[in-house]
Amino acid sequence: MGMPIVHFEIMGGEGKQLQDFYSTLFAWKIDANNPMQYGLVAPEEKSIGGGIGAAEPGGKPYVMVYVGVDKIDPVLAHVEQLGGNTVMPRTVIPGMVTMAQFSDPAGNLIGLVENEMPPA
Repeated sequence: MGMPIVHFEIMGGEGKQLQDFYSTLFAWKIDANNPMQYGLVAPEEKSIGGGIGAAEPGGKPYVMVYVGVDKIDPVLAHVEQLGGNTVMPRTVIPGMVTMAQFSDPAGNLIGLVENEMPPA
């Protein structure tokens, strides 16, 4: 099996409005009780978790999937070899996630998440 999709994001406009929309539409349980008001979508049977929130100020709305990998840097090197570009290099958020983002040759934004959570 290849590398799995482990997380998704739906970002744009007013985060609370999007959270309410998707919570009502799909009956998703969304918890935005955190300093960033990032709405964590609880995974359920046969699904992955995700996040819903506001885009960066002045940023465009987007939908992105995150792929779980053992180590980010070799994957980003492979992305570059295949004609893609690193958008966000390996970034560690202690106790939460190690992540990166790249664009494919068509400009699609894809996220990477290291399978092991970093220490707090």
